[in-house]
Amino acid sequence: GFKMYMVNRCVFNSTELKDIKYIVSYYYNKIEVNRFDSDVGKFVGYTEYGVKNAEYWNNQPGYLTQLKAEKMLCQQHIGIWYSGF
Repeated sequence: GFKMYMVNRCVFNSTELKDIKYIVSYYYNKIEVNRFDSDVGKFVGYTEYGVKNAEYWNNQPGYLTQLKAEKMLCQQHIGIWYSGF
């Protein structure tokens, strides 16, 4: 069967918001087809299917605003993720 899944991740060098990148990747059959990168501010498609999805999602301002706000959740959780380890 086909497998489609999404991965959210925070990439950071410090707890400063400017040093944090929030990435959402969509995969289909183990191939990344779309990615939202908070530094880019929009979706990028890596396959024909992904390009169509990116065009659609980039025209959904509410969805893009939501994803851009998720970057702040990364900042809030860095201390939790790394405390006590």
